[in-house]
Amino acid sequence: MLENLTVEQLQICTGSNKSNAEVFLPYVKEVCKSFGINTPKRLAAFLSQVGHESAGLSCLQENLNYSADGLANVWPKRYAKTLQNGVYAKNSVGRYLPSTLALKIARKPVLIANNCYANRMGNGDEASGEGWKFRGRGLKQLTGKSNYAQLTLETGIDFISNPDLLLQPSYGVISACWFWKVNNLEYYADKEDIEGLTKKINGGLIGIEKRKALYSKAIEILNKE
Repeated sequence: MLENLTVEQLQICTGSNKSNAEVFLPYVKEVCKSFGINTPKRLAAFLSQVGHESAGLSCLQENLNYSADGLANVWPKRYAKTLQNGVYAKNSVGRYLPSTLALKIARKPVLIANNCYANRMGNGDEASGEGWKFRGRGLKQLTGKSNYAQLTLETGIDFISNPDLLLQPSYGVISACWFWKVNNLEYYADKEDIEGLTKKINGGLIGIEKRKALYSKAIEILNKE
């Protein structure tokens, strides 16, 4: 199946344009095979998820250019304004209002990354700069020093010293397949549990309808092989 995957099929499965699909096709064929992503269900699940995560194979690093409103509504526990009773403040249409911190760091990606990812996922404190250094990269948006370190250990490629290697298509695919393997994501793919798969990848259900729509197209076309 993988050896017969075409540019046109990869476009459909990931929502990408032709030029991006042409770049990624050889790496997808080679790396997915080596990681056992080799059935219609697994490949459809993998490609639809990384397609969504990378905006159709077009973006291999996390966009952290959030507005204050965006920060408050993506991460309310961190950046929404809190009222005296501990409830998050909302505006007239039900959106969370930004805190003072959100207003301070809005539209400053480096500050946002260092604040949001400090003391998490193996990163040091805010001053260490590791939140920004180990921000999301690759087709899956691999995030956090501990993930970069484990990927380095298992591949022998130094992603700690050179995290931007994940911006290269070949390594971007490798990092996504590695994450798939170590998190046993074929379990969800084999059951066609797209919501469960999305939670493992994203931490929530952000973009779930788009992910499901991509998966439906992908499984339909791959089942014809």
